[in-house]
Amino acid sequence: MAPRTYEKLGPTGAAASTHHLGTSTALTVLARGGNAFDAAVAAGFVLQVVEPHLCGPGGEVPIVFTTAADPQPRVLCGQGVAPAAATIDRYRAEGCTLVPGTGLLAATVPGAWDAWLMLLRDHGTWELADVLAPAIGYAANGFPLVPRIPDTIATVEEHFRRHWPTSAEQWLPAGDVPRRAHRLPTLAATWQRLLDEAQGTTREARIDAARAAWYRGFVAEAVDRFCRTPVRDETGRDHAGLLTADDLAGWSATYEDALVVDAGAGWQVAKCGPWSQGPVLAQTLRLLDGVELAYEDGIATADTVHTAAEAAKLAFADREAWYGDSAPVPMDDLLADDYTAARRTLIGELASRELRPGSPGGRDPRLGALATDPDRPIGKGTEGPGTGEPTVARLEEGAATGEPAPSEPTLTRQGVARGDTVHIDVVDAAGNMVSATPSGGWLQSSPTIPELGFCLGTRAQMFWLEEGLPSSLMPGRRPRTTLSPSLGLRNGEPRIAFGTPGGDQQDQWQLCFVLAHTRAGLDLQAAIDAPAWNTTSFPASFAPRGWEPAGLVVESRLGAETIDELARRGHRVTDAGPWALGRLSAVGRGDDGLLAAAADRRSGVGSAAAL
Repeated sequence: MAPRTYEKLGPTGAAASTHHLGTSTALTVLARGGNAFDAAVAAGFVLQVVEPHLCGPGGEVPIVFTTAADPQPRVLCGQGVAPAAATIDRYRAEGCTLVPGTGLLAATVPGAWDAWLMLLRDHGTWELADVLAPAIGYAANGFPLVPRIPDTIATVEEHFRRHWPTSAEQWLPAGDVPRRAHRLPTLAATWQRLLDEAQGTTREARIDAARAAWYRGFVAEAVDRFCRTPVRDETGRDHAGLLTADDLAGWSATYEDALVVDAGAGWQVAKCGPWSQGPVLAQTLRLLDGVELAYEDGIATADTVHTAAEAAKLAFADREAWYGDSAPVPMDDLLADDYTAARRTLIGELASRELRPGSPGGRDPRLGALATDPDRPIGKGTEGPGTGEPTVARLEEGAATGEPAPSEPTLTRQGVARGDTVHIDVVDAAGNMVSATPSGGWLQSSPTIPELGFCLGTRAQMFWLEEGLPSSLMPGRRPRTTLSPSLGLRNGEPRIAFGTPGGDQQDQWQLCFVLAHTRAGLDLQAAIDAPAWNTTSFPASFAPRGWEPAGLVVESRLGAETIDELARRGHRVTDAGPWALGRLSAVGRGDDGLLAAAADRRSGVGSAAAL
C-alpha cells in the first residue's frame, strides 16, 4: 500500500476537485472573500476548459448544496431535456434502435450555464465577470494538457479530419495533436460576448441578462443553425440534430428538495431525485443499515464486499425498472421500511447472477427488452470482461504496473470515444457546502460549433427507444443521468460533500467511501484511498447497454485471500490493479470546526486544499 496521506485542514475554507487548477481556482476565490458558491462556480467554469474531454460548456451539472442559513439540503438540476422533436418514432425513422452516443441526435438542452448562473445569482456574492475571469484566462492564454487529453484527441483525430472539420480546426492546431498546452480563443470570445451582453442595474439582473443571452440570444441561434446540418455519428451515417432555439428558450434550471435518507450510525445522505441514479446510493445504504460490515486495518473484508455488492445489485435493478423522468417514480415505496426489509432477505451467501427488480407498492416492474439480455457487450460506461463462469480476471494495465486503469474516456478503434465526468466540492467557514458533478459536452463526442468554440452534449443516449418505461425517450423530459453528487449529514447537520466521475460506478465508488468513513471510521483521505470495488451485474447506461451477471471489479489491495473468497462465492472477479477505481473528492466540517478536503490519488490529476 502507498504511504498514508492526510486530509488538508484549515479554518477558512476547503475545496477538492478532479483537477488541480479547479481546486486552486476555488481556493483563490475563498481567499479573496468569496463564499463556497462563488468558489464552486468559478471552479466549474475552469474545469470546462482544463478537462474538455470530461465536461464542457454544452454539458450539464446536478448540484447538491446547503447554505449557512438553512442546513436542509437542496438540489439545483442543471440537466437539460430532450428536444420537442425528439420522439421514439423520429429516431426509429432514422434507423436507430438506441440513441447514438456521438453526433447531434443525442443532444439535450445544455444545462450547465443556467445552473451555474442561478447558483451564483441566488447564493453567491461575486459578479459573473469576476467568477468567469479564471476560465477566460485559461481559454484565451492557454492551459496545460493532462495526458489523457492528447490521447483522446489522437484517438479521434482521423474522425475529426474526415467528418468533423470544425473539431479538427479547434483541436488539431497546425494539423497536429497538441501535447503540452492548448488555447481556446473562440470559447473565450463567446464568454466575453456573454459578459458584454450582461447589462443591468443590479448583480442579479446582470446574471439574468447573461442567462438570456445564452438561451434566448446568440448562443441559442448558433446552436439552432449548427444542428440543421447532418454530421457523422456512431451509426456510421450522417444525421442532423433536433435541438432548436425554441428548445433552449423554453428551458431553465430548477430547484428541488434533495432526497435525504438515513444511512445508519446517525448519518443521513442527500441525493438528487430519480431523474438521476442518485437514489441508488440511498437504497443501497438503506439495505445495509443494521447489517454488520467488517473492516481489517481499514480494508473491507470479503463478507463486506460481497454484501455491499449484492445490495448494490438490488438497487441498480430497481434503477432499471423504476427510475426516470418519463413516468411517475414510486420513491416513497422504494425506500419504505417493509420494502427494504423484504429486499434485504434476497442477499444470500453466493453472488446472484439475476437482474431482480422489486415490486414497490405491489406494482409490477417493467424492464426494457435490451436490458434483460445479459449476453450483450458491456457498455462503455463500465469495465470488465465478458460473461462466463465465476473466475478471477486480471487487467494487464494497472495490475501489472500499479498504474491506474483508465476510468476516463473509453476509446474504440472506430474513433468513438465515451467521455467521463468531473467533480468539485467546496465548504466555507460560514457553513455553505456544495457538491457538483459537471459532465457532457465532451470534445470527442460531438462536433465543435465554430461560432461558439464548444460542442453539444450527448446525454440523450441514456434514454430507451422503447415506450412505457420510466426512462423512455420523450420530448421535454430529462434523461436518467448517471451524474450523482452527494452530501452527508450527521444527526441532521451537514458534515461532508463528496462525489466522483465514473458513469454507472459513481454511486458504487461513493458507497465504498461512505462505508469506509462511517463504518470503519477512516478520515476523508483514508476513506478515498481505501480499496474500492464495483459490480457490473446490471444494464449499463451507455450503448450497447449490456451487463455481466455476477461481474465484480476490485482493486487488488483488497488482498489475494479476499479476492479468491469472492470468486469462490460466485463473483466473476476482475482485478483492476491496486489503484484503479474512482476519482473521488470530498470536503467536510469536523467537530472542532476545522474544514477538511481530500482528493483521489489514482488519476494523478485531482487535488484537495484548505486555507
